[in-house]
Amino acid sequence: MTQARAAKPPKSRPSAPTNGRRIQVRRSGVHGKGVFAVAEIPPGDVVIEYKGEVITWPEALRRHPHDPSQPNHTFYFHVDEEHVIDGNVDGNAARWINHACEPNCEADEVEGRVFIKALRPVLPGEELFYDYGLVIDQRYTKKLKKEFECRCGTTGCRGTMLAPKR
Repeated sequence: MTQARAAKPPKSRPSAPTNGRRIQVRRSGVHGKGVFAVAEIPPGDVVIEYKGEVITWPEALRRHPHDPSQPNHTFYFHVDEEHVIDGNVDGNAARWINHACEPNCEADEVEGRVFIKALRPVLPGEELFYDYGLVIDQRYTKKLKKEFECRCGTTGCRGTMLAPKR
């Protein structure tokens, strides 16, 4: 995982006081809502923990999709072969961090918890991204890649949020 910036640089920095907060959820030029730095975040710093209800995979499948009009959009985060975090239930701002093929953050799983860490200095006004690296067992077709289309706009964009097949 390397680095990324928002597809469209922010026009202005947030003017509201940060009150000690380093991130803020607001409209994203990449997709819907996004999470933005309101203060500089040094590399290696934990930005936020991905919170939500920890459920089993069978329960995740039962709940899927959260929104039938967007069947491939969820707030699920894979923890292990038995568990997933459902950020749609008791979740926090981390669920709004968008995907980028060249992200400025990464997800780090530690004992069943997921922490989003900065890969490089993240400056005020920058949108936070991590590589979703979605894994799907079926063959990657043009149609499937389009269903999981990436809109990050980075020079290294692979066009999909799906992880490369090995």
